[in-house]
Amino acid sequence: MRMKSKWGKNSKQRSVADNASAVAFIAWRIAQDALLDLENEDYQTESLKQRMDVVVEFVIFLAHLADRITYETMSETEREEFVVTMVKHLARTHQASMEEIDGVKDYKEHFINLVNERMSDYAEMPYENGKPSFSMRRYLGSKVQDVMGERHNKWIETQVLEINAPSAVEHLNKAITDLYKPAF
Repeated sequence: MRMKSKWGKNSKQRSVADNASAVAFIAWRIAQDALLDLENEDYQTESLKQRMDVVVEFVIFLAHLADRITYETMSETEREEFVVTMVKHLARTHQASMEEIDGVKDYKEHFINLVNERMSDYAEMPYENGKPSFSMRRYLGSKVQDVMGERHNKWIETQVLEINAPSAVEHLNKAITDLYKPAF
């Protein structure tokens, strides 16, 4: 998966909000790529809404990981701004996408509630040596399995746990590292 994850070579200092918005955009792209990978492995979705639900599960997982990754490098205030800005950006993207799929109404409240619920669940799971634990990846796999339904209940959790989640984590780590590297 190729994507731009570096700022241009000008000397402008980027704010926490700038970086959070960039990470949110990249996380959305990573989640879309994970969905496409699942579909290429013959885990077919049945509707655009179902596709969006899979993307949302990956995006929330990645948002939580971004919070864990930045824990060591940001102050509490910066980290809070980073996560809030990232989630707001993701909520706007979700809102726009759902309006195209299901018409104009408020999708943000449900999205934010789901983010809060999943973030709380992920917070109880270990994050070890800069990587999500088995239990975090398994939880993501089970949530994707729930979204995909009975047809894929047998193998999709394993696919997400062993292949899609590690790939998504690798891309997210690279993006965050690249965004925070000096331009020169």
